[in-house]
Amino acid sequence: MLPVGLLVKGLPLHTGETLTYRLNGFLAFVVSIVVFCVATLYLNYPVETFVYQNWMQLACTGMVFSTLLSVLLYAKSRRAPNKALNPYGNSGNVFYDFFMGHELNPRFMNFDLKFFCELRPGLIGWTIINFCMVLKDYRETGMPSYPLLLVTFFQFLYVFDALYHEKSVLTTFDITQEGFGWMLAFGDLVWVPFTYTLQTRYLLEHREQAVDVSCVLLALAFLLHMVGFWIFRTANGQKDMFRNNPYAPAFANMQSLPTPSGKRILISGWWGVVRKPNYLGDLIMAICWSLPCGFGHLLPWFYPIYFAVLLVHRAVRDDAACRLKYGAVWDVYCQRVKYRIIPYIF
Repeated sequence: MLPVGLLVKGLPLHTGETLTYRLNGFLAFVVSIVVFCVATLYLNYPVETFVYQNWMQLACTGMVFSTLLSVLLYAKSRRAPNKALNPYGNSGNVFYDFFMGHELNPRFMNFDLKFFCELRPGLIGWTIINFCMVLKDYRETGMPSYPLLLVTFFQFLYVFDALYHEKSVLTTFDITQEGFGWMLAFGDLVWVPFTYTLQTRYLLEHREQAVDVSCVLLALAFLLHMVGFWIFRTANGQKDMFRNNPYAPAFANMQSLPTPSGKRILISGWWGVVRKPNYLGDLIMAICWSLPCGFGHLLPWFYPIYFAVLLVHRAVRDDAACRLKYGAVWDVYCQRVKYRIIPYIF
């Protein structure tokens, strides 16, 4: 919200318009961690106890806030010009448009609400809640369990990467084509911080099982996670660079398909292996966030199960949208790259 950070242009929207965004999410991330550390370690405020004891109340508050925000967004969208509306949330059905987001990029002056909520509150809140679980375990036992530390590290790395590469989110479907309604507001402000922390809360509340987790399993989880992270980061890096400049020197020896719209489809690198290699890396990491929790309960496995369903749905939905957008060229791409997420499986 502060006038600090680099100003960059996003991709052209369906209207041809390009919006300007201020990148300071990583700075907000660092400042938030510093404030948390000062409050808990220097001033000895029991932040971790408050968050742990009021977890449900905080989640319910987030639900109420995201719903009220969505009501305001929908009311604002009723006065927005047609070119500002979301093509996927302009059905005429009030409930559907409220859910999907009637306006594509709602802004107050130059403050873009969707871009702000996409990364900052949910991802930073997710990290802070994880830190609270670790600190509570430390203050109660003198040493957090290794599985808790490992899962916290995995998820910290994920958030660090997302905010460090904040510019990359400007090329994603959420920013360029998804409206900002209840679905995204609830997802960003409630779903992410309060369901993605289930593993760390589980490990805190089941410490006896956590300390018995095999070191071999932890080592396997670490190695597999770093493979998943490598796939995720390099695939996203290729996608982001190609979308911004398909003629960059890095793609000189890579193949791509021209489309009638003038855009090109990358069919080399990770994008020549499967159609959604970033989803593959994401899914591998999701599994590794649950491995340190063991196999004694279904709850810490909720995230990878839910995430697999989400990614399959998104991949199918994106295939349909790209086939509509690119026509026969997309069929050629699908013949070249046969699998969506997992080679030889799906």
